[in-house]
Amino acid sequence: MSAKIFLLLPFLLTPPALAAGREVKDGFFKTTDNVKLHYLEAGTGPPIFFEPGWSMPAWIWDPQIQYFAGHYHVVALDPRSQGDSDKPLEGNSPERRAQDIKELVDHLKLGPVVLVGWSLGVPELLSYAEQFGGGQVRAYVLVDGFAWDKLDPQFATAMLGMFRRLATDRRGFTEQFVRSMYKKPQAENYLRRVVEASLKMPTDSAISASVGSISRADWRPAIVKIDRPVLILCQAAVKSMAADLVLSLVPSTRVETFDDAGHALFVDDAARFDAVLEDFVQHLAVR
Repeated sequence: MSAKIFLLLPFLLTPPALAAGREVKDGFFKTTDNVKLHYLEAGTGPPIFFEPGWSMPAWIWDPQIQYFAGHYHVVALDPRSQGDSDKPLEGNSPERRAQDIKELVDHLKLGPVVLVGWSLGVPELLSYAEQFGGGQVRAYVLVDGFAWDKLDPQFATAMLGMFRRLATDRRGFTEQFVRSMYKKPQAENYLRRVVEASLKMPTDSAISASVGSISRADWRPAIVKIDRPVLILCQAAVKSMAADLVLSLVPSTRVETFDDAGHALFVDDAARFDAVLEDFVQHLAVR
């Protein structure tokens, strides 16, 4: 698989272990299809919800949890089949996972909430907008994920190759993929922690969740349902796939590109990511 195609895969990962700081609590709730989901919760104030990428746990957002918990009510979810949540064989489509987000928002009475989704979390937030509208949403924040109106055949072929490797060499693929997500050096013990977290997601579920996100040929019907402010943060190299379609359909969208960060840009350049997100959220109050 070429380095370019590898970079463009709409997925995952990563961050350092939670530094000593603000108190973070574990929570669990059951969805309407009886799946127990785990989430992290910290702070008080206006709510911000964080959805991690493919196969990643809630703690991937540790830098943001620590930063925002000083003035916000922060919640980060282990999506179904990931992290410490149940590992069901069913329900790993963007539509059902979006419903999980809606049910947690309702369970914790978070609305109106800023929804932040990374990588695989982007199609999940688009599915949320399409299914439920923005009644409980202040804004959508789409982080380095893809939205298209026509799937590139080359990309689809590359994904099929990825699925085969997942099925035949899960650990080898995960080791390589985790390391490819960063432009900046990461500690070896941190990378090992990310790899082990990713491997908690059963292989069949990992493939199913990915297939669910790429099998949709056209995201325009979902994007046009967005009726709240949108912020897109993405690598400069993938802006055409991550931002251009949304910007064409929701012209008020704010786009911030990162030149010196990898797919996990909220880790590689956490300071800028947090500053941009905080500025965006603060300006929502005067809209």
